Amino acid sequence: MKLKFIDQQYQTDAVESIVNIFEGSKVKDSLFTIDISKGKGLTELVEYRTEGVGVTYELGYANKLLLDNAELLANVRKIQEKNGILKSTDINGRNFTIEMETGTGKTYVYTKTILELHKRYGFTKFIIVVPSIAIKEGVYKSFQITEDHFKLKYDNEIYNYFVYDSSKLTQIQTFATSSNIEIMIINIDAFRKSFDDPEKETKANIIHRASDKLSGNKPIDLISSTNPIVIIDEPQSVDNTPKAKDAIKSLNPLCTLRYSATHRELYNLMYRLTPVDAYQENLVKHIEVSSIQSDETTAKPYVKLISINDKNVYSAKLEINILKKDGSISKGTVTAKVGEDLWEKSGGVDYYKDMNYILDDIGTFEDVEYIYFSNGVTVNKGEAVGEVNQDAIKRAQIRETIELHLKKEETYLKHGIKVLSLFFIDQVNKYRIYDDNGLQQKGQYAIWFEEEFNKLINGRFKRLKETYGNSISYDPEKIHDGYFSVDNKGRAKDTKGDSIADESTYELIMRDKERLLSIEEPKRFIFSHSALKEGWDNPNVFQVCTLVETQDTMTKRQKIGRGLRICVNQDGDRVNEPKFNILSVVANESYKDFASGLQRELESDAGYKFGIIEKVSFAGMELTTPYGVEITLTQEDSAKIYAQLKTKGYLKSNGRIDDKFFSDVQNNEFKLPDEYAVFQDKVITMIKKLSREIEIKNANEKIKVSINKKIFLSDAFKDMWNRIKRKTVYSVEMDIDKFKEDAIDKLKVMPKIIAEKIERERTKLNITSGGVIQEGSTRYGSVGDINEFDKIIYPDFIRRLQDATHLLRSTIIEIIKESGRLSEFYDNPESFIKNVSSILNQVKKSNLSKGLKYYQSDEYFVQEDIFDDTDLYGYKDKNIIDISDEKNVYDHVIFDSTIEKQFAIDAEDDEDVTLYAKLPKRFTVDTPFGTYNPDWIVVIQSSGEDKLYFVAETKGSEKDEELRERESNKILCGRKHFEVLDNDVKFEVVKNLKSLKI
Repeated sequence: MKLKFIDQQYQTDAVESIVNIFEGSKVKDSLFTIDISKGKGLTELVEYRTEGVGVTYELGYANKLLLDNAELLANVRKIQEKNGILKSTDINGRNFTIEMETGTGKTYVYTKTILELHKRYGFTKFIIVVPSIAIKEGVYKSFQITEDHFKLKYDNEIYNYFVYDSSKLTQIQTFATSSNIEIMIINIDAFRKSFDDPEKETKANIIHRASDKLSGNKPIDLISSTNPIVIIDEPQSVDNTPKAKDAIKSLNPLCTLRYSATHRELYNLMYRLTPVDAYQENLVKHIEVSSIQSDETTAKPYVKLISINDKNVYSAKLEINILKKDGSISKGTVTAKVGEDLWEKSGGVDYYKDMNYILDDIGTFEDVEYIYFSNGVTVNKGEAVGEVNQDAIKRAQIRETIELHLKKEETYLKHGIKVLSLFFIDQVNKYRIYDDNGLQQKGQYAIWFEEEFNKLINGRFKRLKETYGNSISYDPEKIHDGYFSVDNKGRAKDTKGDSIADESTYELIMRDKERLLSIEEPKRFIFSHSALKEGWDNPNVFQVCTLVETQDTMTKRQKIGRGLRICVNQDGDRVNEPKFNILSVVANESYKDFASGLQRELESDAGYKFGIIEKVSFAGMELTTPYGVEITLTQEDSAKIYAQLKTKGYLKSNGRIDDKFFSDVQNNEFKLPDEYAVFQDKVITMIKKLSREIEIKNANEKIKVSINKKIFLSDAFKDMWNRIKRKTVYSVEMDIDKFKEDAIDKLKVMPKIIAEKIERERTKLNITSGGVIQEGSTRYGSVGDINEFDKIIYPDFIRRLQDATHLLRSTIIEIIKESGRLSEFYDNPESFIKNVSSILNQVKKSNLSKGLKYYQSDEYFVQEDIFDDTDLYGYKDKNIIDISDEKNVYDHVIFDSTIEKQFAIDAEDDEDVTLYAKLPKRFTVDTPFGTYNPDWIVVIQSSGEDKLYFVAETKGSEKDEELRERESNKILCGRKHFEVLDNDVKFEVVKNLKSLKI
């Protein structure tokens, strides 16, 4: 199978945020010469070659930028304003940062960025610098699997990508001399060693040494002459030392683009997709934790060392068994000093009596904290004695992983989704061993796996095997395998993830990525060394289990990162339904520990500040007044609102929201200053959004939601269903003359296009003992219009407008001619195209909505398909409420927001509501703006009155103008759909149930 790729808005936004930095630049060839006089070893001729007296040259192609730093900074600030990011005051060496959460496709984004930069500005030389073998292989694989997609998208544009190999230096020659797009992928370790010390020539990386293969030239000189655009993948691990930073500078980058989810330094942040954004917008899988632990007290003296306090008198914080007043025993924490007996500290637990658990020493050895008892027992920090056997816990983890896997297969296979499970281990010999003859044998984990799988597939999941046994293997020996690095005898071995042996393992993982997604491939359970923890993933990993013998060095983010991507089916298409995108982490720690640990990592590694309001949090908010005036909050406006929140006591000193805000909002006492009063609802919504945190679901609190047959089979529900089950089709009839008239009117009042100018900055300098500093403020001005100094190149603006608006060429020509604005194109072509295309698209969308008509179809929704409770779950105290069996089609209600939760509670309590249900996401209305899924069906019957039938959309606002345009358009289509059904069903947008009854 082949993975398929689609345009996703957030990825397009990330691309545009970089590409628009260079807005105003033009395509310009830049050539340089390469001296190949010593070229005896050169076997391949190039197209361009010139000769002088005793000297032979080749021509190289370089990137060329026609904008200066001031112009770039102006573009940067404009983009940051739009994206709600604090505006830069310095160009920072032309370093630009994109922050994207793991699993959201940053490699795809920078690949598309490369092609867009070439398309718009002619840039051809790009270098991708990575920190490790794993990420290098992952990037290369990404280029391979997206190549067909991008060739189709960019008219078969020729682009060459390769992994730098010091034994293949002719690739560098091609990189420098080709006029096509050239992309080199290189590990930072390949060029940061002794590159500036000629006396250490033999110790330097080959890239810094003169080479006969390159006619005596140094590879780095050819590379730097191309003035490449450098893309750093995971910069926090690439240029994190002075040497690495110098190495990047040696590439002579035109600019540096920095992509990661966990930046340590934010140079000119251009776009941010936070972990919370990705999670809440369903751009990645949601996470559930299945905790495998034993809290039972064993008949052993239990001791765990939590921490040591070395201030004044040494003491140790311990977890031990403690005798409670009711005679039971439970785990609790105590503080103990040298000489104290755990029998006394425990309150008299028998297991410590006469066992000599007297604390004899507290200290550290080689940075390991430990305690030592008189009976000879030593316990290191984080470790415990007297626990349930750890092998039992691990075997239970394996069983749980298999069970979760098979449970998903029962549903997912029907939809063509193959389920994969991943085990991380840190000792290969636990999975694979070798006999005296070097023959491969099963290790303990492999044996446990097969035994547990056989029990489940021949017991609880026997029917699954009977149903799918002919199409998918259930032979325990064929369905699991391991990815491990090997020694020179071909035997699997333990590694650290960064050795030469690991390189071939990563290649194998990447090569098998698509094969593993095919149902025809029997392997579904993968064991991998825990050292191979980054740089690769698979969209259909649904279970991750870590089985470690020593301290777990994998972070929570590394564990979930291997399976965060949205899953795909057998056609390679993404399956976006949230119910199919749950990543189960099988952990040997509590759900709370895992969730809090993940949050700490997001705060420390990703730099995400949970619940923090910043000065720019409200920048970019837009609304249209009743008089048709569009208002946008600037960063300066946002700072004023922020200051108001601080003054009123709504913000704590750490930037978190105080409870006073929620109380005042509830009591309608929250007020913004008059000048921002129209934005009050939007500000409240934004604060609530920023105050939310990632919700990690607890697998142990998962609740099954089932059909309530009492209502599902009732006449009342059948009556309602018959009123809404018919499908519709739509047509769009746009009055082209009206469109032209509106477009001409809008263009006539378009702000004047200002001629492109050469700008001037004047700054006084003062040389002081502290250095050269600026004196006074910079004075900005214009030297003159650019056409006074340079010949402007005019693009085919009609074609550009066609691409942007999808209108006929003749229509565009007529509109522009009648608007009388054509002459302004010659003053500033790019500004003219941008403004005109924006206006044409706005008018087009407005006219399309007015000409939209719906018609009844001959097709119907199938009740059983829409209301399907297969694999339908909620999570206790998170997104589900228990209800009676008197009104709803299901036995629980799953809600997506507090508004929906309250609506369901009100419907349950209201005696006039005789029937209600949340419409499943499978019930969709087709619209020109994408599919639309209404929220509720409701039947109301007041005493002595006729029944009222409603389809309700619950929103924070009932006013169309306050809803996002795309959302508002979809709701308009929903209204037209139900109107044409003509079955006495009213469609309403409401805040609450009360609004339906008014």
